[in-house]
Amino acid sequence: MSSTKRWTFKPKPSEKTVEILAKAININSFLATILVQRGVETFEEAKEYFRPKIEELHDPFLMKDMEIAVNRISEAIQNKEKILVYGDYDVDGTTSVALMYDFLSQIHPFIDYYIPDRHSEGYGISFKGIDFAFESGASLMIALDCGIKSVEHVDYAISKGIDFIICDHHNPGIILPKAICLDPKQIDCSYPYKELSGCGVGFKLIQAISIKHNISNEFLFNYLDLVAISIASDIVPITGENRILTYFGLKKLNEGNRIGIKALVDIAGFKKGLTVTNVVFGLGPRINATGRIKHAKASVELLLAKTEQEAQECAKELNSKNTTRKDLDSGTLREAIDLIEQDESLISAKSTVLFQKDWHKGVIGIVASKCIEKYYRPTIILTESNGKATGSARSVEGFDLYEAVCECSDLLEQFGGHTHAAGLTLKVENIPALIERFEEVVSRRILPEQLNPIIQIDLEIPLEAINEKFYSILAQMEPFGPQNLAPVFMTSKVFPTKVRLLKDEHLKFTLKMKNGVEIDAIGFGMSEYFEAASTGHELDICYSVDMNEFNGQKSLQLMLKDVRLSN
Repeated sequence: MSSTKRWTFKPKPSEKTVEILAKAININSFLATILVQRGVETFEEAKEYFRPKIEELHDPFLMKDMEIAVNRISEAIQNKEKILVYGDYDVDGTTSVALMYDFLSQIHPFIDYYIPDRHSEGYGISFKGIDFAFESGASLMIALDCGIKSVEHVDYAISKGIDFIICDHHNPGIILPKAICLDPKQIDCSYPYKELSGCGVGFKLIQAISIKHNISNEFLFNYLDLVAISIASDIVPITGENRILTYFGLKKLNEGNRIGIKALVDIAGFKKGLTVTNVVFGLGPRINATGRIKHAKASVELLLAKTEQEAQECAKELNSKNTTRKDLDSGTLREAIDLIEQDESLISAKSTVLFQKDWHKGVIGIVASKCIEKYYRPTIILTESNGKATGSARSVEGFDLYEAVCECSDLLEQFGGHTHAAGLTLKVENIPALIERFEEVVSRRILPEQLNPIIQIDLEIPLEAINEKFYSILAQMEPFGPQNLAPVFMTSKVFPTKVRLLKDEHLKFTLKMKNGVEIDAIGFGMSEYFEAASTGHELDICYSVDMNEFNGQKSLQLMLKDVRLSN
């Protein structure tokens, strides 16, 4: 038994800093170490970390052009102009549209919304959407989660007499659109927090409007559930302002006041106490599914539902589309794996580029991610749409995918993205050249160790450190997410007992501490370690700590990330 995963440890912080913090907040040195690793070093910082305050949200008017945006919306309200809210078809986009449309419709009746079709219009602001705005009499469009690079499209809107406010969180290009641009990633924007989701930027706009129009915070904060869903689903860092928004957004989510979300939670079968994990793997995919399979307008309709019947009908549709999406995922993934396994050159390559003209455009990004889970190398999955090859690219930890795609730009019609993910469009006849070029670029740039998945471990601890008090403090570190992940621990030379397999694929065993207390460990999909665990070998394990609840009984358990034979 040998793991191909790389175990890396976070740097150990200053022992003095750890000792001071541990004493200040009365915790052990293991927990204090984890906090210091996350930038929490003093009593006051710990207080802010463990007890976020809604009052700590930044002043929205610190964002470049916010005053201008609020004034333009106020002018539209005063002059009874029609406003069109426009957003992307993913979770971040649909939650953004629901938030902005619902908020503005409370104070302005002349409003509509528009979601582009993934298949016929593609990502971002579309000419078709602008034509819709013009034909419906809108003179102001508010774009959410897209638009910061839509220079030509905004010019087209201006020629139609339509003004634009753009609420985006992606990196801007060298030339900005001739619009009112709200994006904290603009170089000359002094907004203190740069990692908001698209819906988060939209929330800052309605926060500013609330200040301007004396709208109560109680009303404003009802929208934090949508913001929390966007933050979790868009995989942005859960640090700083995002952590505050997610913390209070999850509270709103668990109150169940938005009947569309409540219906979706019920149909998904979730219990009370929704977490970021529930949103990422349960709610997010269902909200996303309509845009992948048919049209994302159904997701906005769910989020805006006003009656129980409407909410339940929408939830059933989203759940059904998600089932279809999962079927497409698994079928396309099987075909992709077959293509790789039947070609020796693909098996030994440093990258994966696959094309099938009839693959569903809505699932190729998911399939790219799942290919990486199996083969762990930069991957592009392509299909045919509107006579062109269109694709989704995904990367591995530490490899800059966007830079690699840039080196192929002469073969592409269009591309965009960031370090970990990208989208691209090219002529079908250029695919063989892209396969060759991308492999050459990746082979030249990627380091050998980047072709093995990483498990980043916070700290090595003895089993005896784990008890209910230890877990309760870990639980207070939630919400977990990027840059504030659930802590991962390592313990060496443990001796497993009561080793068994669950459903022939999940490894489970029991460990006994020196004080006689037993704790179970479970590794999902880790059946390959059964023999080593059951033949008396000492093991090194890395894991997170969780609370298992079964038949009304609660017990601590270790969620295994990887297992190795001890030296």
